[in-house]
Amino acid sequence: MESALDHYTARALLEWQIELGATDAIGDAPVDRYALPDTAPKAQQPQGAQTAPAKPKDVDPVEVARKAARAAGSLPELRAAMESFQHCELKLGARQLVFADGTPGARVMIIGEAPGRDEDREGRPFVGRAGQLLDRMLEAIDLRRSENVYITNVLPWRPPQNRDPRPEEIGMMKPFLERHVDLAKPEVLVLMGNISCQAVLGKRGITRLHGQWDQSMNLPVIPMFHPAYLLRQPQMKRQAWADLLELRARLGETQ
Repeated sequence: MESALDHYTARALLEWQIELGATDAIGDAPVDRYALPDTAPKAQQPQGAQTAPAKPKDVDPVEVARKAARAAGSLPELRAAMESFQHCELKLGARQLVFADGTPGARVMIIGEAPGRDEDREGRPFVGRAGQLLDRMLEAIDLRRSENVYITNVLPWRPPQNRDPRPEEIGMMKPFLERHVDLAKPEVLVLMGNISCQAVLGKRGITRLHGQWDQSMNLPVIPMFHPAYLLRQPQMKRQAWADLLELRARLGETQ
């Protein structure tokens, strides 16, 4: 015979369940939920039901960039292709695309690293203090962006807080840079800073590379110190001047 204690305990448990909102019993026999398996059995798929389509493979941004760059037949078309490129997250934080400045078709094409705050604001590469220094450096060997120099960057959008571009960002934008060089048709490439050397030559170490001629994109290439670096390290301007003289000598040989 059931004890009075068991009776009152069972009644208390029942009242507690009613307070929680339980109003109907769905089975005659109690179920021990703690004894159930950890995972429920998979439901059987009805006959004739179609399976969900497989998710498409991840898009390769480098291949997308390569196709878009290859399709551009002019500098304006290349700029439009870069504007519509949606796979570089730098675009989301930048004010605008910084495409190029200077004279298309010039003998000298300068490739910088990435836009800074001033470039992002104005939409042109190498403005502000670094740009002013670059202009003075070029004028010292009779070069001017308004006449015989064309300028662009490895990346067209400003990285947050002016951080260094990441390898994957450089990789996905490199097809655009290569097509840019093809369409601009310079005779000589000048690489300003480590990031430009990494993107074009696959090398870093500007203090070792500067002033030494190399070859890339079927063109002679000379690395130089970035003007922003020279503003921080003015004692390196003597070496920068020697690099400029080397550039002038090379241009004189090919006139």
